[in-house]
Amino acid sequence: MHVFHSRFILGRLLLNSWKAVWVVLSDDGVEFYKKKTDHSPKGMIPLKGATLISPCQDFGKRTMVFKITTEKKQDHFFQASHVEEREFWVKDIKRAITCIQGGKKFARKSTRRSIRLPETVNLTELYTLMKDQDDGVRELKLEQDNRVFNHCFTGATVVEWLISKGKARNRPEALMLATGLLNEGFLQPAGDMSKGAESAEQTAFLDHTNALYYFADSGFFCEGYSSDEDVLLKEEFRGNIIKQGCLLKQGHRRKNWKVRKFILRDDPAYMHYYDPTKGDDPLGSIHLRGSVVTAVEYVPDAKKYDIDGNLFEIITSDETHYFLQAATAEERKEWIKAVQAVSKGGK
Repeated sequence: MHVFHSRFILGRLLLNSWKAVWVVLSDDGVEFYKKKTDHSPKGMIPLKGATLISPCQDFGKRTMVFKITTEKKQDHFFQASHVEEREFWVKDIKRAITCIQGGKKFARKSTRRSIRLPETVNLTELYTLMKDQDDGVRELKLEQDNRVFNHCFTGATVVEWLISKGKARNRPEALMLATGLLNEGFLQPAGDMSKGAESAEQTAFLDHTNALYYFADSGFFCEGYSSDEDVLLKEEFRGNIIKQGCLLKQGHRRKNWKVRKFILRDDPAYMHYYDPTKGDDPLGSIHLRGSVVTAVEYVPDAKKYDIDGNLFEIITSDETHYFLQAATAEERKEWIKAVQAVSKGGK
């Protein structure tokens, strides 16, 4: 998740004790919160004089980990839910550290001024139009360098879409808009070429058919090997990945809530869930064909202090009930919409 004001990135990571926390990258440190709604952080990791190691191999089978070591030699370990999320965090934390070393403040808002982006341009609105399923930028499965990139598109495609929709008069103007979307976190680089255009201050958007990008909140995943030799998600099952991310799931026996990573696939319609602190073997699966999914405000047998809202329920065709909790109302809405689509169309 992203916020685009004084604090720049908001997301759920696993920290040190491997419990889920909300993390905010500010201009001089990494703050972490127990809940997204909390007004004050549980702690802050200063980035002045800090170093970052990624991938961090200190925990054997535990993957997607990166380590921040402070100036006072204190180690802090973070675990993301997938490689792309980890790379997104690592990239911006490294930028923040570099800016602090140079006596500057890390601030995404400076992007608008540095590329002379007019104040009248609404990047959030533009991003919404780009993601429109009927009239937006089409997400594809593209092969490059012995890897398969799912739910992505090329830099040239973005530039041509901006021109065709009248958002830019020419390629230089379209490139300026695309650079703004990239540096504000709406778009993410996917392949080696687009990632190679990164710098401490700003990432250049490439108007090229071999430069790959994806929407920040899409179901993007890559099959193959990353540049740091981490094994990326393999297609263990036939269905295409429609959506993935972390949710809270209520257990069927003890009724307690635990963070689980969910991967939603279609054809066949399945939702597999994993322990995000362990390997790639799923803990279980939900067959979604003929299932019903709805938003709920109440969960039987749940303790009030365990519930933060944003609940939804999946009832399978064999009458098994699954209660899940999203981080925000918008996230809950997106998951419900995706599961409904898969349950109707998948096998």
